[in-house]
Amino acid sequence: MTGAESAAPSSARQKAAMDRMYRLTRHVYDATRKPYLLGRDRLIDGIDVPPGGTVLEMGCGTGRNLIAAGRRYPGARLHGFDISSEMLKTARRNVERSGLDIRLAEGDACAFDPEAAFGVARFDRVYFSYTLSMIPDWTAALAHGLSLLKDDGRLSVVDFGFCDDLGAPARLLLHGWLSLFHVTPRAGLEAEMARLARGSGRTLQFERPARGYAQLGVVS
Repeated sequence: MTGAESAAPSSARQKAAMDRMYRLTRHVYDATRKPYLLGRDRLIDGIDVPPGGTVLEMGCGTGRNLIAAGRRYPGARLHGFDISSEMLKTARRNVERSGLDIRLAEGDACAFDPEAAFGVARFDRVYFSYTLSMIPDWTAALAHGLSLLKDDGRLSVVDFGFCDDLGAPARLLLHGWLSLFHVTPRAGLEAEMARLARGSGRTLQFERPARGYAQLGVVS
């Protein structure tokens, strides 16, 4: 069995799991996640899209972040994909209502082919917003995101952290609750981003905002 063949069942299982999870909750996702998905707008403000630049969101969910990016960077060429066809129903509806030109597709973050989907092979900005903690092979997804950058592009990530300055009780409460939704904060995120940055001749900026509640990294 080839690597592609062995990966296919895993991708199908992940898609089925995400579709089950979001079939109903997609309708209230943005309203219910706003209080605790911290740092998303900070990430969008920091991607600093060049005029007419291309942007790809890996795991776009409801399209909320792409719409925010479209309003923040008029003229940017925005693209996003998600493994869940259920989430994409909401994303397409939200994009249509926004009036923005945002292109969407279905795909797996570990193997998505943007050239086949959008006719664009490399992007000025690629980002993950609270998605790596839900992707089983998150290191492969992160490496794939980096591979989709232009030479002078920038990869940004925001996700759950380890409540460094909030204490063990807060961490146990948050992570225990997140586990109910198949969300696993990635303890090795900074080290993996640093490794990828070194291997590609880039640099990493990494911080833990909100007293360690979140992790925010940029490879450029």
